[in-house]
Amino acid sequence: MSRNRLEHSHHPRAIAKRLSTGPDASYLRDWIYGGIDGAVTTFAIVAGSVGAGLSSNVILILGTANLLADGFSMAAANYSGSKSENEDYARLRAIEEKHIALAPDGEREEIRQILSAKGYEGEDLETMVRLVASNKEAWIDTMMQGEYGMSDAGRAPIRAALFTFAAFLLFGSVPLLPFVFSAPASAAAATVLTAIAFFAIGSLRASWSRRGWFSCGSETTAIGMVAAAIAYLAGHGLQTLMA
Repeated sequence: MSRNRLEHSHHPRAIAKRLSTGPDASYLRDWIYGGIDGAVTTFAIVAGSVGAGLSSNVILILGTANLLADGFSMAAANYSGSKSENEDYARLRAIEEKHIALAPDGEREEIRQILSAKGYEGEDLETMVRLVASNKEAWIDTMMQGEYGMSDAGRAPIRAALFTFAAFLLFGSVPLLPFVFSAPASAAAATVLTAIAFFAIGSLRASWSRRGWFSCGSETTAIGMVAAAIAYLAGHGLQTLMA
């Protein structure tokens, strides 16, 4: 994209339309987490099963069971975690609303110190404090961001879970492809396909980054393959000990 090309219009109507829906919640991390975890756990099962000399059908059964069970488990955990974050935000917001009602002078001082830390001083600082404190919702929003580092861009727990589950299934199925299409079953084939899956995840991530697709893809591949290597070595070591 050209440096001189703007990402969106600054016409008043376009701005009003864009801001009317409020800030968008990002589900990128859910996609990345689900994709990497799906590829790593399925790769570990495939590599360990191939090493144990299991048949392609057994490997497919184990891999599919992992995709469904572990994928749902991860999605459920992400749902609970996202819901907990939203509930914590609501709890802290209620606390700030109570404090504004019972100790407004103390809350104004908190606003004063938050804005002072951003570089405001003198009469400008006092004017900003008066303006923020004149609107209760803006006052609470400023406190939530300045005191707790939390914004009102709440993440929908169901969407977070679905993104995680979809990415887990999509990328986690990649190491199973040789067995689905009756290709030569080997840990090497699973490794190559898993590396491709990691690179694809990173390349997609480049759409939300200032870096290029190759840089993001290479970084994610390196991180994912380290995780995959740990999973493989752990499985291989346990297999050796129990042999």
